[in-house]
Amino acid sequence: MLVRLFRFFSYFPLPVLHAGGAALGWLVYGLSGSYRRRMRHNMQLAGVEAHLGAAVSEAGKNIAELPFIWCAKPERVLKTATLENWELVQTALDAGKGVIFLTPHLGCFEIVAQSIAVRTRLTVMYRPPRQEALKPLIEGARARDNLLLAPANLSGVRIMAKALRKGEAIGLLPDQVPQEGEGVWARFFGKPAYTMTLSAKLHTMSGAPVIVTYAERLPFGRGYRVRFLPFEEALPEDAAGQAEAINRAMEKLILAAPAQYFWSYNRYKTPEGVSGPEQDAV
Repeated sequence: MLVRLFRFFSYFPLPVLHAGGAALGWLVYGLSGSYRRRMRHNMQLAGVEAHLGAAVSEAGKNIAELPFIWCAKPERVLKTATLENWELVQTALDAGKGVIFLTPHLGCFEIVAQSIAVRTRLTVMYRPPRQEALKPLIEGARARDNLLLAPANLSGVRIMAKALRKGEAIGLLPDQVPQEGEGVWARFFGKPAYTMTLSAKLHTMSGAPVIVTYAERLPFGRGYRVRFLPFEEALPEDAAGQAEAINRAMEKLILAAPAQYFWSYNRYKTPEGVSGPEQDAV
């Protein structure tokens, strides 16, 4: 039933979906006190509370565009994406060491992987949804030609390392809260956040260049601008310093389009089994 519903909405024009999504964003904001408090708190930490109204609308668009991104024909979806600075990626691929793409929960991060995979083979790390009913929908939507899914476990890490050894590209969401033993506490907009260490480890192991990327959602459903930027932070030898450097890079991306970050995401939660940040923060 859910798959049918998504397929039905995938036929709608993107401007219509985004208009409905903006209304949906305000509806959820008005009905959910916990959602509202977390969004406002996270935006205040980052000093971008002036963008709250736009962020509420953009959060709704993020949900409403999923039927289109996941279920519409790939050629129709990719028509909406304009790539900026792809030559940076091509140069990195031509070097033969692979590429590590880091994409925060910013803009339409779902279309980034599709835009890359149509040009080169890409493996992305994937954590199955908690709701079993969503699994076939999400996996079927994300696992497309040239776009491979690696589970968020040791097996998936091996798959990604192998892809880099073959000179292929991989993608990670570095602001996704990892599980116990997979991260360290590092500051994100001034507050300790449990941050994954995998991206830095893969870079150190392979020598693959790191490229940061995000897809800015254009006004009035006009599509997306997918931007590729070099990773310019120095990565120290210690895991905590590396995590903090990656967080700084993500902060810079987010501040370039602050209304489009997923501020309601519980970025500062303490995963089960992990000691609190007061014992391990940098």
